[in-house]
Formats: sequence, C-alpha cells, structure tokens
Amino acid sequence: MISLAFREEKGIKNKGLGEIYQILYFAVLLTCMSWFLLPQVSYAYKVLSRSAIVVDASSGKTLYAKNPHLRLPPASTVKLMTAIVTIENTPLTGIATVSKRAVQVSPSKVGLKVGDRVSIRTLLYAALVKSGNDAAVVLAEAIAGSEGKFVQLMNRKAVEIGATNTNYKNPHGLPATGQYTTASDLSKIMSYALTYPGLREIIGTRVAEVLTENGQTIFLKNTNRLLWSEDDLIGGKTGYTRSAQHCFVGAAERGDSRLVVAILGSPSREILWKESERLLHEGFEVMLNGKGQIVYSETSGDNSSDMHVVSLHGKTNHGNSKKSPGRDGVAKKMVRGKKQKIERKPGGIITKGKDTRERDNRIAEKRKIDIKG
Repeated sequence: MISLAFREEKGIKNKGLGEIYQILYFAVLLTCMSWFLLPQVSYAYKVLSRSAIVVDASSGKTLYAKNPHLRLPPASTVKLMTAIVTIENTPLTGIATVSKRAVQVSPSKVGLKVGDRVSIRTLLYAALVKSGNDAAVVLAEAIAGSEGKFVQLMNRKAVEIGATNTNYKNPHGLPATGQYTTASDLSKIMSYALTYPGLREIIGTRVAEVLTENGQTIFLKNTNRLLWSEDDLIGGKTGYTRSAQHCFVGAAERGDSRLVVAILGSPSREILWKESERLLHEGFEVMLNGKGQIVYSETSGDNSSDMHVVSLHGKTNHGNSKKSPGRDGVAKKMVRGKKQKIERKPGGIITKGKDTRERDNRIAEKRKIDIKG
C-alpha cells in the first residue's frame, strides 16, 4: 500500500516536471523565433529617410520597402533619366555647344562657358559624376532643341520603363512644381539604366578629368561616397535640394546577385550613406542567405506605423513581382578599377577606378572639391 502510494506520488511529480519542461521548451522556442524576426521588423523603424526600397534587380522582387510609392522631389537623381534619354537619342561622339541659358542655371555646376564645344560623352560624365546642372541643360538643348521638349521625352521614357508615378519638369532636378518620383519608380529607372554598359561605366567612375573641344580642363569627383567604401557597388546617383533633402539611387552586385537601392528624403548625407549601406547589406542577406523576412511599410506620411511583414518565399501584396523592364536583359558586370580611357586631346577623358583611392582623395582635398550634389 505504501509502495503504491509512493509510485503514484512519484508519477505525479514526473508528470509535473514534464509539463514544466514543455513550458520551458516552448518559451525557449518563442524566444529564438522572436530573436530572428524582431530585428527585421524593428529595422523598419530605424530607417529615418522618408522613403526607401531594396529590389532584386533580376526579378524586380521587393526585398525591403518603406513608403515606396510616396511621391517626393527627386533632386539630381533626375539626371539618370536625362542620361538614358541622351544615350538613346544621340551618339556619344556628338558635339554640343554650351548656351547662355545653360551657364546661367543654378548650381551645382561644373563650370562650362558660353560657346564651349563639348562632346556628349564628356557632358554625361559632368552630369552623372559631378552632378553638373549646366551639363544637363546642354544635353537637353542638344538633343531636343529646348529643355521643354527634352522633358517630354523624359516623361515618355518613364512611362515606357514602368515608372508611371514619376513626372519631370526639368533635366537637372532643381525644385519645380509638379516634379516628383517615388523610390519604387527610381529603382526601375536604375535597373533600366544598368542595361547600358556606357552608363554603368560612368556612374561607377570615382574621378575623371575631362577636356572640352576648346581645351578647357575640368576635374570631376563623384558625389557618390559609397564608391570609396563599398566594393560591391556598381555605381549610383545622388541628389540634394532643400525640399528633397538627400537622395540616392544605386546598384550593387555580389556574385550573380544584383540589388538596387533607392532612398528619398534622408535628413542628412551621413544618414543617407549609413542607410544605403545597411539596406544593401540586409538585401544581400535576404537574397543569398535566406535571412529573415521582407519588411514592407506603406504609409501616407513619414512614419512606419502601418507595416506588413511578408515571408521571403510568399507573396508580396505591394512589392513589384514583375521583372523590371529592360532592353535585352541586364548587362554583365564590367571589370572595375581600371583606367577606362586616356586621351590628351580636346574632348578626351581620363577616368580612374577604385585602385586609385588614396591619390583621388589627395587630389580632391587639394582642390577642395565639394562632393554634395
């Protein structure tokens, strides 16, 4: 009788311990799950820029987004479309003459003078590397006869690309009523631009020394600081105005994986670079390692209160599931870090890649080049 009671008491204790172990097991499991999931979800709140997106350039799949369809001023990221329209409508060897209107445009400028004769290729370097507004106006006038007619070509091309939430008013990005884009549209425009090896080469150039047909030498330092710190970066385009704040669209490649990141309305240049680097890192972690989940935020304002978390292999209700439009697919990655062209004659260009980092920095410091633009 005593033995039976002992066994019953022991059984009750074992059963109680078993329940405790089960509770502890599920508690540990939930803790581990939250450890993996919460950093991804909470990261949406850490993005201070008004709008951001990270996209798989090959498939068009959205990996991260915060207010991707919020219309915002594009600043100098406009020049990416200016370059696309230019390269599709005129040979790079063509020559354009600088007008008085181009010289009088507001900064930033590269210092072109009235009457200067400049090659289209040189003007593209000036517009994309140094973000010269004067170069953008010269390109517009050379191709369409006026800025107004050129802007019509820009808007038509935006629709063709699928950037239907974008409207241009000028070729340089200075503030204009009714001029806007979205992070989502900007990522589509960059994906399309990458199909042109010539544009890839230019946006990936750290510094360039260009010569006009008149013999004027112009030194250009890229406004994209990530070219000095991110080895995976293909290139990009920056932008800044007081109303637009700091903007950036860029692309990076790691192995066979390519990402496009677009950020609009960042409160400072330092925050812009930090968030660009972090978003690219997180994007590659998702693509290559299957890490975490997609975080998607869609609001009408600046906050990330209305957030949707979607499985990496599931459906994204708001993201872009269709392949980004391009000409004939995405061009293969070009060899970086080499001198692209060296000419000591009018219209020539000397460009330098990543293997000249220290010398480029010394030159820029000596000439006090302002890298904002």
